[in-house]
Formats: sequence, C-alpha cells, structure tokens
Amino acid sequence: MTNIGYTLMTEQRGPRELVDDAVRAEAAGFDFAVCSDHYYPWLAEQGHAPFAWSVLGAAAHATERIPLVSFVTCPTMRYHPTVVAQMAATVGVMSRGRFTLGLGAGENLNEHVVGAYPQAVQRHAMLSEALEIIGPLLAGEVVHHLGEYFEVPEARLWDLPDERVPIGVAVSGPSSIRLAARHDAALIATEPKAELIEQYERAGGTGPRYGQVAICWGPDADECARIAHDQFRWFDLGWAVNAEMPHPRSFAAATASMTPEQVAEKISCGPDLDKHVAAVRKFADAGFTEVALVQIGGDSQADFLDFAEKQLLPALSAA
Repeated sequence: MTNIGYTLMTEQRGPRELVDDAVRAEAAGFDFAVCSDHYYPWLAEQGHAPFAWSVLGAAAHATERIPLVSFVTCPTMRYHPTVVAQMAATVGVMSRGRFTLGLGAGENLNEHVVGAYPQAVQRHAMLSEALEIIGPLLAGEVVHHLGEYFEVPEARLWDLPDERVPIGVAVSGPSSIRLAARHDAALIATEPKAELIEQYERAGGTGPRYGQVAICWGPDADECARIAHDQFRWFDLGWAVNAEMPHPRSFAAATASMTPEQVAEKISCGPDLDKHVAAVRKFADAGFTEVALVQIGGDSQADFLDFAEKQLLPALSAA
C-alpha cells in the first residue's frame, strides 16, 4: 500500500499557516508531511518563503503522530553540513523520532544568496562529501573531516533522538541514485519514472521511495487551471532548467508564453476525484512507496484538507 503525504509548500503559505496546515493534515489522516526549503518562491505570485526549519520545528511540536520530511534541503551552500546535521537532530528530538532528513544538490534560485552557484558536477560532489559528514554526526560520532569542499576540525551532536534520523536523497539520474543507495538513503523524486526505482534497487537501495505530485483541486476546473498557471507553470521546465535559474523573474520570463490550458494538460485540475486519484496512481504504479500531494493555491488549503479527509484519502486507500 502506498503512503500518502501532504506538502507544506513554503512558497505559497506563511509560517503560521503552514503549522496549522500540518496539524490539520494529521487530523485528516495523511500518512506523512513534507516541507519544502526555499529562500525564494518559484514565482512572485506564490508570495512566500519562510524559513523551513522554523516551520518544521513548530510543526514537530504542534503535531503528535504525523512523520515530517524536509523536501529537500541543500547541505552545501546556505547551510554547512554540520549545521544541517544539528538541525535534523533537533527536529528529530522535538518530533520524538518522526523526522526524515531529505537532501538534494539544490537550485540556483535558493543557493545563490550566499555566493556563486557551482556547476552540476561540482555540486553533486559537494553533496556526496556533505553526506560523509552528516551521516556519522547523526549516528552520534565525533567527526574530523578535511575534504575538497568542507573542513570540520571537530564536531559532535549533543542532542540526538533515540533512533538515528533517516536520510533521503533527491535523485534525477544514475549518479545521484548510486549516491542514495551508497548512503543507505531513501530515494526522492518528482517524476513517476519506474526506471528510477529500478536503478535504485539495482544499486542496492532498500529504503522508502518518495514521490511528489501537484494537483489543483477545486469546484471549477477552469479556475483551477488559472491558479495552476499563475503559481505552478514553472514545473514543466525540467530540472536541468529549474536548477540553474536564479530568480522568480527568471521563471516568469521562461514561462511567459505558457497558457492555462497547457498547464492543465500536465496537472490534474478541478473537482474530478478520479482524475486526481489517477495522477497519484502513476507514482504508485511506478514503484513509489510514499507520495506527497501538493495542493496548488495557498488560500485553498483548508478546503482541500476537508476534501482529502472525506473523499480523496478514502478513494486512494481503495484504489
């Protein structure tokens, strides 16, 4: 059975609202919640970008059952790997063991605020080295590290949860998949590609496989298409593009010719329950064990969570 999660999308909600949404998602019956970690929204129309780790800490304290995942954090530029390990351990303690640390190589949009964004080969090497620091720290070890990108004279975490915080790695191809498998990390992806799961298993990966699917539920399909276009039209540019552009205005310019109809062809929009279930099933059929839903539109979260509790989650459970 596939576990269904809810996305605390920091790009479209303020920090207090995100914590309230986490509490409501738990009550609605979601199996887990993931939280994006951005310095900027993708598009100015989204309108938000609070500090994800404050949200995660508050959500950990405000909820009782629901597991939480950073989805995902880049541990190489805005944050040093030792600090990421400390943040993860603290949220692990506050959540009483309900936290998973999701990591990725980052995007220029968020990481350029502290300096020049490295090329793809370099940032993947940085992520690999960061994992060599973070993993032992979360295991309670004292770390001494002198590497190509990071220096750690001596580091130890003094507050750790009873069980080690699990790690997930965002993947896009063979290199990142091998990295995830080598570090015994869960797989995280945003496209329902069965080949990612197959490569992960061939590389020795045995952890959970996280996917994420965006939908825009609402009573009017045309209005949902408009909202999805307004706030989510960047999604179809592909990660080779999304990782490189530095500002919301870059994404606005790159998607200026896209129409609501084109967005609605790729994103499930409107009131049709079966259509939304089918969008999620693509990930389940590809072999993903956990699928996080994004409801597009910050103002629609309360109504969506009611819909999810009464209709969508029961339908997905029966599918």
